[in-house]
Amino acid sequence: MSEQMSAMDTVKQPHAEQFSSRAQQDFASTFGMWVFIASELLFFGPLLFGYLYLRVHYPAASAAASRHTDFLLGTVNTAVLLTSSFLIALAGHAAKGGRRPQASKLLLAVAALGIAFLVIKGFEYRSEFQEQLFPGVDFHPQHGGHPQEQPGMELFFILYFALTGLHALHLTIGIMVCIVLAFLLRRPAPAAPSGEAVEIAGLYWHFVDLVWIFLYPLLYLVGRAGG
Repeated sequence: MSEQMSAMDTVKQPHAEQFSSRAQQDFASTFGMWVFIASELLFFGPLLFGYLYLRVHYPAASAAASRHTDFLLGTVNTAVLLTSSFLIALAGHAAKGGRRPQASKLLLAVAALGIAFLVIKGFEYRSEFQEQLFPGVDFHPQHGGHPQEQPGMELFFILYFALTGLHALHLTIGIMVCIVLAFLLRRPAPAAPSGEAVEIAGLYWHFVDLVWIFLYPLLYLVGRAGG
């Protein structure tokens, strides 16, 4: 039944004149998002290579620096993002099935979890500033190990703030997309976005989530695992 409703919804949806059908337009949109996600890896790639250099040349310093990150808040934020990914998958399924009000509510819940992530990260940043962990003239980690390890520790936190800041920027964009889609879904068809639009937004959100899944062990666990 839901598949029939989805098919009817697709038929009702108008398509741009350069496409022969709505299905072709949706395919082009999805493919475009995959290309965009691939290009976004160019932002994170150099920073991750920098992290690899750090781990090879300053293993003890990077492990000591990692122990200064807030393991509890990092773990809570990981759980928050994993939950949000589950909800946005449900939102895509609901939108595909023609249940736009339900999809709208789920997208707002996803946005709320994203905001919660940023708030938690903000508290974490504040604590790190107070502990003088921000790279620069005032960089002076307490109980940071041997003085000769501090250059490596400072490099760790340069990469830490760059990676988590870039991730937060992408997450902020995802939050805004979810909020806009949530309100647009309250419009009657065919003015409302298609289920494909919600799934495309979900692809972007999963990408942001996946980036954090890589950052979490690299930044929070390496020193605590004896690495």
